Amino acid sequence: MIGIAVPAHNEEACIRACLRALGDAARHPGLNGEAVEIVVVLDQCSDATGVHAQACGAGTVSIRAHNVGMARAVGAQALLERGARWLAFTDADTMVSPSWLVDQLSLRCDAVCGTVGVADWTPHGENAPLLAEHFRRTYTDDEDHSHIHGANMGVSAAAYRRAGGFRHLACSEDVALVDALIASGAHVARSAKPRVVTSARKEARAAGGFADALIHAVVQHLEAVSQPLGVAMHVPATP
Repeated sequence: MIGIAVPAHNEEACIRACLRALGDAARHPGLNGEAVEIVVVLDQCSDATGVHAQACGAGTVSIRAHNVGMARAVGAQALLERGARWLAFTDADTMVSPSWLVDQLSLRCDAVCGTVGVADWTPHGENAPLLAEHFRRTYTDDEDHSHIHGANMGVSAAAYRRAGGFRHLACSEDVALVDALIASGAHVARSAKPRVVTSARKEARAAGGFADALIHAVVQHLEAVSQPLGVAMHVPATP
């Protein structure tokens, strides 16, 4: 069985689209009928995220931590207890491609780090063109990239257990897991083959995450253009 864990904190606006895309990936003929189970971890949700998730046929687990590392760990553990041989992770504001799971497994590695794309920059208003161009120039959407995204990861159950699983971190839990996987001797593929599209929302669910990185890029740009002529400022790349 393949397990998919989705952490969610008040995601009623987007969880159905996320789960529809995951359902398409779970039914891909390349999986040869292997069972796929989806668990949405409701982390301190006060909206209808859970209702929508259950209506889409996903399992749910509720916690009150407001901690994405713990949410991913709880989801992974629930799936391991159900017998998952492969764990895939994405986010509630993300839509995976129909071949997402097949592409992860095709790499024949202990773990896979994929890339992300952004379809709609308009939540950033007048700064949307700036961010789109910044992302285009600085983000490596190719094989052997350097990115690590909890929104596009996969790992074998055996490698996950050897690495000790997700740490209960408020951010960068994905980076910590990959570091632990490498330290344990796991073969980690960094590939642009597994595709996902994520949101460019302005309201960050986790401090230090993707949304924060985008906001930071805008702030750095605005500071740069306000400097006197001749003073250059560095705009960091989006993780």
